[in-house]
Amino acid sequence: MAAPHSNTVWIKDSNAERARELCQRLEFLDYRPVLADFDGAEPSGAVAAVVCGGSAIAETGALRTERPDLPILCLDAGETGPDIPGGPTWPLELPLKRSQLKRLLSRAERYRHAERRHRLTGSSHPVRAVRQLIEQVADFDTNVLITGESGTGKELVARTIHDLSDRADKPFVPINCGAIPPELLESELFGHEKGAFTGAIAARTGRFELAEGGTLFLDEIGDMSLDMQVKLLRVLQERCFERVGSNRSKPCDVRIVAATHCDLPKAVADGEFREDLYFRLNVFPIEMPPLYKRRSDLPQLLDELFTQYSGDGAGSFRVAPEALDLLAAYRWPGNIRELGNLVERLAILKPEGEIGPEDLPGRIVNGPRAPAEETAREPNVVAEAMQMTHSNLKEHLGSVEQALINQAMDAADGVVAQAARLLNVRRTTLVEKIGKYRIS
Repeated sequence: MAAPHSNTVWIKDSNAERARELCQRLEFLDYRPVLADFDGAEPSGAVAAVVCGGSAIAETGALRTERPDLPILCLDAGETGPDIPGGPTWPLELPLKRSQLKRLLSRAERYRHAERRHRLTGSSHPVRAVRQLIEQVADFDTNVLITGESGTGKELVARTIHDLSDRADKPFVPINCGAIPPELLESELFGHEKGAFTGAIAARTGRFELAEGGTLFLDEIGDMSLDMQVKLLRVLQERCFERVGSNRSKPCDVRIVAATHCDLPKAVADGEFREDLYFRLNVFPIEMPPLYKRRSDLPQLLDELFTQYSGDGAGSFRVAPEALDLLAAYRWPGNIRELGNLVERLAILKPEGEIGPEDLPGRIVNGPRAPAEETAREPNVVAEAMQMTHSNLKEHLGSVEQALINQAMDAADGVVAQAARLLNVRRTTLVEKIGKYRIS
């Protein structure tokens, strides 16, 4: 059999007749279905998605451990599908509909491309909640309002929404509304005709035209002037605009994703932001958590940033537990952006060896602390995670896995099949791990 390729779909369903029907539908859609042997190996190579049904749904947790970013389609699993942490898990309704199957496989393809381009790092509950919201809204043209402190990654969320949408092959056009003077913002958004004002020596294409068919990201929308808010609201309502100096309307097909660090409800109450525009933008809100509320993601973020700034040398990076404690307790007013700047600085000053408290700047050691109620939320997970670095993470996870296997084997009196059921893994997988760890 040929090796799996990018249009391969694994089918793992205890209902043989349904699995055969699914194979036929996949072949019609130019996908290559592979029926999984329940005692066989997990999918290898490039796989578009895995379809699970019947009793096989219970095994998706183990599959997600092996392939955390692989899209899983669950047959007859309710409206939302099983609660499986990690990557995307979508319900596939019965009876099978070709249109839904095609739509979900297209979404899986977009997800893999988005994961390669823009990755929202972390597995904490707040980050998982944001990922779920992104997946829910991506397929719709609904306006999205992303809120959160500066540096939390709001533009990353906007780009991921675009990449997962049907507009992924069209432009993603960002504009920072707070960085452009109010008198120039209208021209930036809508463009202008030659001679529209002093200095307009040629016609200019605005961001709405550049984003046609795609997504327009209005960053720091809370800093937009009231006059400009009125003009933007009209465009959102009528789906057309006029260039500055022109009286000819241009239709626009643009999805709007806006972001702000401001408290927009307060700005509305203070008369600084139009209420009707707020409601028009806030159709689907997504709030980005500050870094101090996702402390358990810190080791993974550090690992990724060290790799980004040090390349292949990141494996030699070690952060002393005392330094990690200080990083975890810090308030991080600049959030991920501030963390990235710190890692870049450390990569220059100390390209190898262990990072200790003495290597951290004073603002980290003596700066603002995270609120006590926030730092106490994940004590066990964070306490263990803070001891990990890039070089010993696999060893730590391996020791945990070995201890769990030993406990299961003791509870099952050495019967491998029974221990596999206790661990919710396949028997062949457990046999391989027993051999790997030389467990008698």
